[in-house]
Amino acid sequence: QVQLVESGGGLVQAGDSLRLSCAASGHTFSTLSMGWFRQFPGKDREFVAGITWSGEVTDYAESVKARFAISRDDAKDTVFLQMNSLKPEDTAVYYCAADPSGSGTVATNIFGYGYWGQGTQVTVSS
Repeated sequence: QVQLVESGGGLVQAGDSLRLSCAASGHTFSTLSMGWFRQFPGKDREFVAGITWSGEVTDYAESVKARFAISRDDAKDTVFLQMNSLKPEDTAVYYCAADPSGSGTVATNIFGYGYWGQGTQVTVSS
């Protein structure tokens, strides 16, 4: 069983940066591919960024490409989402997810992930 705990959310102004962290436990972290999703009120959860277990492959939603960066630190069992040039439309609850399948590709839909964190709120004011 994988447990995921996100942190780092908060209230910032447009143009600011935030770094989200997701600490994993209960599984060998280096074998997990990881993803970040976000959910707007009344909407389905959407893919933001993902990184394979090896760290060799990353993928991003078009709306965040060039502004967000996903990375992992296997020594700390943690995945990060660096969010730069934040916009009010980035306001959402952000979720960390783990894919234990060992796939060499990044899953971009919720069905590719078997474990989820509780979410962290990111609010960007204009």
